[in-house]
Amino acid sequence: MGVNVVFVDRRDAGLLLGERLRELRDSGDIQGDVVVVGLPRGGVPVALQVARALDAPLDVILVRKLGVPYQPELGFGAIGEGGVRVVNPDVVRLARLTDDEMAVVERRERAELERRAGRFRRGREPVDLAGRTVIVVDDGIATGGTARAACQVARAHGASRVVLAVPVGAPETIASLRGDADEIVCLDTPDHFWAIGAWYEDFTQTSDEDVMECLRS
Repeated sequence: MGVNVVFVDRRDAGLLLGERLRELRDSGDIQGDVVVVGLPRGGVPVALQVARALDAPLDVILVRKLGVPYQPELGFGAIGEGGVRVVNPDVVRLARLTDDEMAVVERRERAELERRAGRFRRGREPVDLAGRTVIVVDDGIATGGTARAACQVARAHGASRVVLAVPVGAPETIASLRGDADEIVCLDTPDHFWAIGAWYEDFTQTSDEDVMECLRS
């Protein structure tokens, strides 16, 4: 696809992304027992269409990036459901973080993760990712921090292969994520990226209710 693709909305983006992923599956580039996971909130409506295209189970992947206290955009790790914790020792060392400083950040992010899990899952168990090909879907990638965390958390949950799939992303960010996913599928990487919403005609915010409706359907 060219560098000026504009999607009608997240459903349209999901249909196109699902079509591309189905082609890759049919050609053998994506193999194994596939499960599709969407990043809440905006990634879930995209992931719904992908899951339908692949006839695969759909779930949310709930992650929280652990940010350095004095530079929150710099992640020293990530947490996920089931007590999953991934830490980057290089960032911890360079930022000179103490155990206490990391624990404060993790407690705060764990509380938010559990709040979201309770709201989205309503008692339903997460889909088991162990030994499966996990396709992590978002509506776009700008800085990549959350997508990176999601890939790491999926792997920590035992995914045999992690595929990161998005409609649009900043070229330099997509390149930087190639070490975190086994494969990246991105329909468009515009040279002048600006923001994710610039590549959608309708980028209305996805609500918690929208996410839950996608999971129910």
